[in-house]
Amino acid sequence: MKDPWRRLRRFRRSPRPTGRSGSRTISFAGTLRVGLIDAVEQVGEAAWRALEPPDFPFFDYEFLDALEKSGSVGPGTGWSPVHLVCESEGRLVGIMPLYLKTDSYGEYVFDWEWAHAYHQHGVPYYPKLVAAVPFTPATGPRILVRPDVDREAIVRTLLDAAREVGEENRASSTHALFVPEGDLEDFQERGFAVRHSLQFHWRNRGHASFDDYLETLVSKRRRQISRERRQLAEENLTIERLTGEALEPSHADTMYRFYMATADRKWGSPYLNRAFFREVFSTMKDRLLFVLARDEAGRPIAGTINFYKDAALFGRHWGAVEDRRNLHFELCYYQTIEFAIEREIKLFEAGAQGEHKLARGFLPTLTRSAHELRHPAFRRAIERFVEEEKEYLDQAVEEYSRHDPYKK
Repeated sequence: MKDPWRRLRRFRRSPRPTGRSGSRTISFAGTLRVGLIDAVEQVGEAAWRALEPPDFPFFDYEFLDALEKSGSVGPGTGWSPVHLVCESEGRLVGIMPLYLKTDSYGEYVFDWEWAHAYHQHGVPYYPKLVAAVPFTPATGPRILVRPDVDREAIVRTLLDAAREVGEENRASSTHALFVPEGDLEDFQERGFAVRHSLQFHWRNRGHASFDDYLETLVSKRRRQISRERRQLAEENLTIERLTGEALEPSHADTMYRFYMATADRKWGSPYLNRAFFREVFSTMKDRLLFVLARDEAGRPIAGTINFYKDAALFGRHWGAVEDRRNLHFELCYYQTIEFAIEREIKLFEAGAQGEHKLARGFLPTLTRSAHELRHPAFRRAIERFVEEEKEYLDQAVEEYSRHDPYKK
């Protein structure tokens, strides 16, 4: 079997006229120049910061840098960074975080059946290009552009460059995952097919308190949540919400222990390592919420890590070393909803799947991804598939709406 990374390594050994270690200029468009880098540190924090999106912490410099420095992405992980950076007259004006992938792990928009169909017909599906946040099913921009430049030109140039990277590496396809609805047109104009997925999101309706929030629910759901919280209170646990300077290095190690314990119980493959947790607990204190539960003796038994920025909160990882009734609901949903209400955060995305969230105030929400398949026959077949899938999801949303937990 041929080494799938051979072409990428040759690509990276090409001349680097930008002068940055690990970078390479791949195209020009008028005054715009697009380069390829394999680490965000090659851009630098100050330059990257000017393009960071509001309400979305996962393309902040510190988050991607933590993934790369810790080795959670890179050689041997299936996620090889090939970020595209666009400059104009020496100034960074656009970024497309991009990965060359040899599997579909950690994406949460599942295309294993597509890969299987390719394999059955003797056509390689990997490598492929993916514009996404590794291991993070959160909706946010996939192309970052300075607010004071011509966005259309930057997006067009970066998508042209992405196509060139795909062709050079013989990628079967390019995928942009969890794309905001308003950005889909950028991809549709290039022939990308739009696929829908389903998540459950909580939205703040201007609640003054958690009790005020409960009053917006139908009596059945209000009683259910109150009962779950009351039952957990009988366990005599101590629950803390920690953020900012309250976070200590020991908290990172505690959360990593929870994360690994849950991965072991579920026979999962942990994507993140201890170094990643230590890094984000240090560099993203002001955007990280750690909800921690201790038993009667003060021992940590469970926790959840969440990221927030401006008006959005994202639940990411949960773990526990002891099973306590309703503890998952308390830490992952009720404590974080309370935090969102206190901070006047408008949106809380609690992660992928989970129709059990509906009873707790999270409503069904369509998420969107864009897919460009280069093989004509497979492209046509997959385009038909995603259209049929949309009809099924529309019916699912309609069915869930019949169980809306809120008062009419």
